[in-house]
Amino acid sequence: MHCIVSVLALAALQVGAQTTEPTFQANNVGGGGRVSKESPHFRIFGASSTQADAAVRELEVAYTCFIGDLGWRSTGLSFNDASNRGPYSKMNIYGVSSLGAAAGQMFSDPRTGYSYLKVVTRYIADPAVTVHEFGHALAYHEKNWVDQQRTGAWWEPMANWVADTFMTSPLCAKARAQYNQPEGRTQIDLNKVIGSSHQTIVDASTGSGNYYQSWPLLTYVTNNPDKYPNLGPTTVREMMRQYKQKSNETPLHALERVAQSTPIQTIIGRYWARMAYVDIGHTQAQQLFQQLKTRINYSNLDSTGSGTYRVKRNRRPLYMGASIIPLKGTGAVTAKVTANAPFTATLAIRSQNGSVRYVDLANGAGEATRASGEEATLVIANTPSSLALYDAFSITGVVAQGLDYQVQLTGATP
Repeated sequence: MHCIVSVLALAALQVGAQTTEPTFQANNVGGGGRVSKESPHFRIFGASSTQADAAVRELEVAYTCFIGDLGWRSTGLSFNDASNRGPYSKMNIYGVSSLGAAAGQMFSDPRTGYSYLKVVTRYIADPAVTVHEFGHALAYHEKNWVDQQRTGAWWEPMANWVADTFMTSPLCAKARAQYNQPEGRTQIDLNKVIGSSHQTIVDASTGSGNYYQSWPLLTYVTNNPDKYPNLGPTTVREMMRQYKQKSNETPLHALERVAQSTPIQTIIGRYWARMAYVDIGHTQAQQLFQQLKTRINYSNLDSTGSGTYRVKRNRRPLYMGASIIPLKGTGAVTAKVTANAPFTATLAIRSQNGSVRYVDLANGAGEATRASGEEATLVIANTPSSLALYDAFSITGVVAQGLDYQVQLTGATP
């Protein structure tokens, strides 16, 4: 699943949630043809009645949630409309027999400024595909990420975040209920997110990257369980609106701008600490973690003797990545981390009732006491003092340099 976008000038926009519903006109963008199903905001082509009914219901839920409730720029507005006043047009979705290796694609028409989707027909009722592609359309119509090389890989986690939010989040519960759409099942890949947490935060390397799976970061900043100022339900939208136009910066630069007073290093460090037990405000993901945790790869350290450990060379956390290290033992635990570059270290302590508390290791050192039945995990994140301008399709230079650290543990072993 990926998007194709046209080269268009970016324009400033100030758009809020839709307060009155305009009339959306039909169009033939993408080719037109025989309509299988039509709704207030969408037209489906080339699908069976059953498929079209399901697809249009899912898309209307997504439209209601993201545009109606969360205030994203309407996919009915042309990219070329600097006034944001319309006219408004329905989005066309085409069922097709094949798209090569892709299940769906978002396209844009430069002349009209409208987006449209092509989805392999057997997937057209699957929100993991169709709503994912709608997520690309949301990004396209928000404008600022278009034609920016360093945002390119981030379109995929953003679209997967849209699909998962649509399926599972309380943010879309009202919209799901409005259209009798049942809650779906999360698509989170914990083996990749946690088991390969040492990778660059968003890595689009061919064959080994994590960019499709890296969307839980967006869920974390959306749910904002740490209640950082300025983060919350509109954070991802604001990562687009506050992206510096034509700057070719990364979305992390925009997130830093959105967060204002909270350092990006604090946000990333606490995100990874919370991923130790998937404590990011995502109920399904947390339940799935409890089922899968014994199968996740936590092989991060080599013992060097006397309670001291060193990170494995091939598991050194890269740019904004982390080591997640479950600890064995009971009672008091002391940890001291030393490294060759800035980092954020945290002890995550989970109680028997599932609540988690976090102990920041100031200057890499600290301690905590585990009560009966509690478990602990040490998390060490590579959080450089300043953000890097990097292309996730080419992990080189500073973002390819792993954090070489050592840990002294007392009262616990990995």
